[in-house]
Amino acid sequence: MDLWLAVQALILGVVEGITEFLPISSTGHQIIVADLIDFSGERAMAFNIIIQLGAILAVVWEYRQKILEVVLGLPEQRQAQRFTANLLIAFSPALVLGVAFADLIHAFLFNPITVAAALVAGGVVMLWAEQRTHRISAESVDDMSWQQALKVGCAQCLAMIPGTSRSGATIIGGLLFGLSRKAATEFSFFLAMPTMVGAAVYSGYKYRDLFQPADLPVFAIGFVTSFVFAMLAVRALLRFIGNHSYAAFAWYRIVFGLLILATWQIGLIDWSTAQG
Repeated sequence: MDLWLAVQALILGVVEGITEFLPISSTGHQIIVADLIDFSGERAMAFNIIIQLGAILAVVWEYRQKILEVVLGLPEQRQAQRFTANLLIAFSPALVLGVAFADLIHAFLFNPITVAAALVAGGVVMLWAEQRTHRISAESVDDMSWQQALKVGCAQCLAMIPGTSRSGATIIGGLLFGLSRKAATEFSFFLAMPTMVGAAVYSGYKYRDLFQPADLPVFAIGFVTSFVFAMLAVRALLRFIGNHSYAAFAWYRIVFGLLILATWQIGLIDWSTAQG
């Protein structure tokens, strides 16, 4: 395996792991970083599927006890049934719209300019949401109503625009719809499980011809790196929200997005020709 290819896999695995569950857009960062290090083409498409699975496995492992409790409690426990129903309800809008529009979105919106604009716009929305008075009606994910789950699921659909951030859309949506910070953040993690696994299975089947045995070492590096850094990011985020708002992430999005747009406008980097 080429050394530079291994370094590229390591870099992108770190980027995916850190950004997947933070409200700063993992897809947007992947598009921009991959363009900077010249990692593109069919191999990149297959690689992205693998590292996303690494990230989602990290959150599954982190919440393994809760998942086990829900699975074992499904036959008889009303709380487990309600939680599962809420996840399915929240997942449904992304399932329908993803199947219908995924190819169009990838063809026309997966570029750094779209990402930068969405980063800035999303950051502004996050600042606005943080300044609102939060009226909390669900302190934990087990307190959510099906109506709240549906609204959060609809908010998640905004993340189909690269740069918006799936976690950002669901967390801020959760705050606007009455969830506590902890409940909004944890429900974002749980909703990521069916959403990301479903997307990976769909993409994996659709692009199954891109997976070659020779790429296994590269995929392994990206998968492991993504898993480790995603677990660290999830734990850090849960600690962070105990005493802080999401304003810091909003300002990061705005500054990063404006930086991309500025380098494009002054001609330092021609982002307009890049594709994710």
